[in-house]
Amino acid sequence: MRFLMIQKPSDTQPDEKLFADMAAFIDEMTAAGVLLATGGLEPGGVTMSSVGDEITVTDGPFAEAKEAAAGFALVEVGSREEAIELARRFRKVVGDGESTIQQVFGP
Repeated sequence: MRFLMIQKPSDTQPDEKLFADMAAFIDEMTAAGVLLATGGLEPGGVTMSSVGDEITVTDGPFAEAKEAAAGFALVEVGSREEAIELARRFRKVVGDGESTIQQVFGP
């Protein structure tokens, strides 16, 4: 089962300890074979919508910057519970804030 974990921006300023702790966590998930991809996301982006043949492109997918996604991890684990446990460990590394977990369907 694959899950997309999305991190919302927080007011916490990263420091050397956070970078070291996150690197260790990423190394551990990579060694365990569960981390498929990870990365940061730009705060803006675009939203595309379509009705019939008309496609509209607008700036930003979010009404407010605090709603934006700051980063993501794509993991492959045996269950939703395992994904939630990884997200709990992630939250302990990065501190206060909010994450979202969604199962990814398909090949």
